[in-house]
Amino acid sequence: MIGHLSVLGAYTIFGFNIIICKELTNTHLVSSLGLFCFRSLGACLLFWLISFFLPKEKVPFKDLCGIFVASMLGFFLTQLAYLESSKFTTPLDTSIITSTTPIFTMFVAAVALKEPITWKKAGGVTLSFIGVILLVLNTISVHSGGVSETRPIGILLMIGNCLFFASYLGIFRPLISKYHVVTFMKWIFLFSTIVAIPLDIKELTHLPFAEMSTSYWLQLGYIILFATFIAYFLLPIGQKQLRPTVVSLYTYVQPLIGMITSIVLGMDRLNWQKILAAIMVFTGAFLVNKSRAREK
Repeated sequence: MIGHLSVLGAYTIFGFNIIICKELTNTHLVSSLGLFCFRSLGACLLFWLISFFLPKEKVPFKDLCGIFVASMLGFFLTQLAYLESSKFTTPLDTSIITSTTPIFTMFVAAVALKEPITWKKAGGVTLSFIGVILLVLNTISVHSGGVSETRPIGILLMIGNCLFFASYLGIFRPLISKYHVVTFMKWIFLFSTIVAIPLDIKELTHLPFAEMSTSYWLQLGYIILFATFIAYFLLPIGQKQLRPTVVSLYTYVQPLIGMITSIVLGMDRLNWQKILAAIMVFTGAFLVNKSRAREK
């Protein structure tokens, strides 16, 4: 139960983060890479600070190399691909493409971890996928001033985003299970910070701080504290206890959050299609969780 609650919490935070990231990128005050640097550096400092109050874990060089690859796949490449793709894809197409992550994860886990693809698991993933497509087709609308047409580069970037994160979920469960969450994450964010900051050093030394409003700083604080530090603290807890395909299915929480937010704000209405879509998503997740794939 702890594993499910942890992953649910992480993806709920991610769901709200989509809205906030869009707001920040629309201001054009800081580039996508600049926002990534803020997230990575902020989380890095927080995880290393906490690590000083915990028992020290020695991480051998071989595992550090593995954590470096995990950092690139699970955070650096995944987040950059997503942030860049938002410039070239409509919200509808973004949601549809993102929904393929559990499918990619199922196949990656089958190859990397020998996690069998059972009929129940395949059926559950398919059912949830159809449910999400039904949901986004009945929820998302493109507002004026946003991206009105998806370009091929945007599709490629979103597919890259899904493949990178699916590889992270499907490959690194054994490595994550060896260490405390804080130990693993402090290295994840240190490596991503070391790679990212030199690439954006020119912008970071000339940031328009005077133009950043209080609202901007609050939103930036959310993506650093909640969408990065807390969410990436919760996610590995779930990864240690749940199979990769089960973890990836919580991706479908994000469009559900979008639907609920839109209804609460009066931007959308609840109808039978949305109720059916939600039932399909949760039924599919239940089938995958109950499949007879090996737990370890």
